[in-house]
Amino acid sequence: MSQPTKIAPLGASIAKNDKKAKRYIGLFSVIVFLVIIALGKYKLTQVDLGFNPHVFGLISAVINTIVTFVLIAALIAVKTKHYLLHKKLMITALVLSVLFLVAYIGHNLFAGETRFGGTGVIRTVYLTLLSTHILLAAVMLPVILFTAYRGLTGEWTKHKKIARITWPLWLYIAISGPVIYWMISPYYS
Repeated sequence: MSQPTKIAPLGASIAKNDKKAKRYIGLFSVIVFLVIIALGKYKLTQVDLGFNPHVFGLISAVINTIVTFVLIAALIAVKTKHYLLHKKLMITALVLSVLFLVAYIGHNLFAGETRFGGTGVIRTVYLTLLSTHILLAAVMLPVILFTAYRGLTGEWTKHKKIARITWPLWLYIAISGPVIYWMISPYYS
């Protein structure tokens, strides 16, 4: 049985081109943001999918839960100097986050809006979680992508510096998403 790759930080996986990276990361982030904004205006709730569209919400929550565990495993891997494992786990977290985004878009497009029915303190907790989750998710997408770019280009000092901010905020987004789902799902019609 072979040991996980335990070497000094890996070599670059992609060529460094900050100008191009900023352009692509910015473009992707703007497109995602505009799609999310458009979801507020366009709904396909009258389309019969043949299944309950709230399944997309459940899928989103499950994916975010998995992302939570992958992010924690990736932190452990990098702290124990298993850099190749860390890289694979972080790429997995990115891919899962794209799948989350597809499920999220599906849920919002086909299920429509659901109002939280709780009152009092629980409503305040829900709205606080929801607002911080949405704000951080919107702001963090380009930061997460740029952090990955720094790692993939082998710029370890810059990667480590930005990852110290990116990782805990991404973890918060990944944890708060399923909690929000758990709180709102009883109000799905």
